[in-house]
Amino acid sequence: MKKYFLLFFTVLLVACSPKKEMQTINFEGFVFGTTYHITLQTDLEFDYQKSIDSLFFLVNKSTSTYIPTSDISKINLGDSTIIVDDIFKEVFKKSKQIFKETNGYFDPTVGDLVNAWGFGPKERKKEIADEEVERMMQFVGLDKVQLKDGKIQKDFKETFLDFNSIAKGFGIDVIGRFLESKNVKNYLIEIGGEIRAKGKNKEGNFWKVAIEKPNTDGTQSFQSAIQLENESMATSGNYRKFRITKDGKKYVHTVNPKTGFATESDLLSVSVISNSDCADVDAYATAFMAMGFEKTIAFLKRSSSIKVVLIYLDKYNSFKEYRNF
Repeated sequence: MKKYFLLFFTVLLVACSPKKEMQTINFEGFVFGTTYHITLQTDLEFDYQKSIDSLFFLVNKSTSTYIPTSDISKINLGDSTIIVDDIFKEVFKKSKQIFKETNGYFDPTVGDLVNAWGFGPKERKKEIADEEVERMMQFVGLDKVQLKDGKIQKDFKETFLDFNSIAKGFGIDVIGRFLESKNVKNYLIEIGGEIRAKGKNKEGNFWKVAIEKPNTDGTQSFQSAIQLENESMATSGNYRKFRITKDGKKYVHTVNPKTGFATESDLLSVSVISNSDCADVDAYATAFMAMGFEKTIAFLKRSSSIKVVLIYLDKYNSFKEYRNF
């Protein structure tokens, strides 16, 4: 009898215990050369900040070209003994996949050209002769780099890997996967404009985010708002990172891997939305900026799972917006 009474009393205690209320938890800081903001809706208690910092450290240690002791920096300097970790492997495999899908318009081996045009970690702002671009282009092409037995093998030692156009999105994915492993079902992660959203906000609605207008005068305003239903979004544009020479030539941070030149396409801004990983949409956004408007539209006809907002200049030099949803 006492046994049954104890069981009943335990069940009663569980049934009557107050349910923890959902609370909003925010984290923000600086990582990957930019700011991050993370918002959670959860009733769980956990020291998320230490884990977030540790995961950011691991992504940097593996893929940051701005850290001389990272694996990718050592590989770029010619160290062929590095056994890459799972982070590097996944970023490399995703890069290979999207390199192939975009016919080479996404190519992390343009790293040295990004440096040469003055937009990479080496920050060499200078004019480059056509002959020098042609010489450097012989080392460009992710098909010239392989991953075998955990090591990176390059056809040319001069090939410079740069994952900055995908690693930021991948860093977001790493944090998202961690949160989901802790049963956090509602979150928004933003790093430098790239976003991954799951679940809903405190009002019970899907997360809503803004797309910036491509203002070149340094001001900030918004083009439109997008609702993310368990989706990732990445935006790429040349309206902030560019430089103009004394003779009026404009160079942008998106280097076209087909030509090696840092010249503008007719796309001013690309926002890519998908229920895939943020790393994927990050890479597609970079590829589309290099492709330009017409090639991007042709690509989208073959990829119905990708949504985009394209801001471009028409033949009359007027701002136009295109979206396929």
